[in-house]
Amino acid sequence: QVQLVESGGGLVQTGGSLRLSCAASGVAFSSSPMGWFRRAPGKEREFVAAISQTGTSTHYADSVKGRFSISRDNSKNTVFLQMSSLKPEEPAVYYCAAAVPRTWSYYTNRREDYAYWGQGTQVTVSS
Repeated sequence: QVQLVESGGGLVQTGGSLRLSCAASGVAFSSSPMGWFRRAPGKEREFVAAISQTGTSTHYADSVKGRFSISRDNSKNTVFLQMSSLKPEEPAVYYCAAAVPRTWSYYTNRREDYAYWGQGTQVTVSS
């Protein structure tokens, strides 16, 4: 059974930083492209960041480029999202997702490419 468990969410002031973690089990983690998405109240779930299996390739939504950083530790089956300079409009539930394992290097921003999802962790930004 695949499990993705996010942690690290919480309350942060505008301009502050948070580091989210996602621990994976039951999945071939080192072969799985990983991603982070978020859903703000009343909005659709949107792509935030993606990373290839070895971590050598990353991709970001334009809205977070230069402020967020995705990374992974395949020895610990964990993917991270370092967020800085958080904005008042960025409170949301942040979700970790795993794509189907591939033998070639791959990353994706498409929701439909992700087969497994975590339950999400809440990030609140206070002004």
